This record gives sequence, C-alpha cells and structure tokens, in this order.
Amino acid sequence: MAIKIKTKNGDIDVENDVIATIVGGAAIANPGVVGMASRAALRDGMNQILNRENYGRGVVVHQKENGLSVDVYIVAQYGMRLPQISESVQKKVIYNLDAYLGIRVSEVNVIVQGIRTNE
Repeated sequence: MAIKIKTKNGDIDVENDVIATIVGGAAIANPGVVGMASRAALRDGMNQILNRENYGRGVVVHQKENGLSVDVYIVAQYGMRLPQISESVQKKVIYNLDAYLGIRVSEVNVIVQGIRTNE
C-alpha cells in the first residue's frame, strides 16, 4: 500500500518501503538503538538485526485520517533508559518524515523487541 500525497501539480505515491527506510534510518541514528528488529521476531529469528534493505520488516505504517501511524521495532542497548530512547526515536521519526516527505505523523509507537549487551 502506498501513501498518497496531493500537490498542486498532481499526486505522489510513496511506497511503504521508502517510508520504512526513512523511519529505520531515523531510528538507528539515536543513541541506545543497536538496530532494527523484525516485527515477527519468532519467525525471522529473535537475535537478527535488520539491515537497510530489510527495514520494512521492522516498520508498520498505517494511514489514518489525521496522519500516519508508525510502529517501529527496535533492539536497544543494555544499560540505556528505554523511555528516553523511545522518546528520541519518536521525535526523530516525526521530524524526518516531515522534512523528507512532508508527511504528517499522528503517532509513533516504539516496540523494543530485544536488548543487546556488549558481549
């Protein structure tokens, strides 16, 4: 499913993979985020960190009347404060989607799928 953006010159369709790449890049840029996780961790492997090509497996996008709803699945660094990491991810995702695509985001749900230690 693509997100439609209406402009004065016509419509723009943005595929979910593009949004997932922007969201994934915004998420992993935050201190305390080790990487993106799959939303189907049991099927795809609990300890697997997604690479850039697979960010779509760790991001769910829902189009709503008041904007987008985005679910972001991450793996966090052990010893970091999860509420601070989550808030940072939310702010960065909202900012990047607005800056790059001009898309209004109504909510960003951060789901911590795992904790990674330095070992």
